[in-house]
Amino acid sequence: MQPSVRDQILEIAESRVRIGGYDYFSFREIAKEIGIKSASVHYHFSTKADLGAAIAEKYRIDFLKKLGSPKALMDSHENPIKHYQQAFRNSLAQEKKMCLCGLLGAEIASLPPQVVDETKKFFEENMLWLTEAFQVAEDMSEVIAKKRALREIALLEGGMILARVFDEVSIFDDILA
Repeated sequence: MQPSVRDQILEIAESRVRIGGYDYFSFREIAKEIGIKSASVHYHFSTKADLGAAIAEKYRIDFLKKLGSPKALMDSHENPIKHYQQAFRNSLAQEKKMCLCGLLGAEIASLPPQVVDETKKFFEENMLWLTEAFQVAEDMSEVIAKKRALREIALLEGGMILARVFDEVSIFDDILA
């Protein structure tokens, strides 16, 4: 089944942001790629800020849904921390793209408020997920798990940047080793 026009818009806009940041897409370019008029993009998203927020929201929801529950991963004998790291590596190695919210986070000072809000939600929810993951996987206190979660996100986002700068996925792997 063909994705809806709205879903196609979200997919193209997300891909562009993950390659070049928030300013790397326009309604006109998206419309051209789909084969519709720019007004049709505006029909679904009044402003670029509305589309940016929708992209970040969808990315956040999809990312966390793919991760699943840290406890369920442990119950199936999978380390949730390794699972989380692999999600980042797959983006970099297989999709050849950066973390959408990592890129948006780097641009936070110049983003519209609704995009900022969704970007923050991504990191807040990832912090909660990772905190729980460290607690169930390594049996640590919530305070220590929160600190480890912060460090893990910084490591992964930074690792993606360095791997992209040097065009070497092996750099990301070395950072995680």
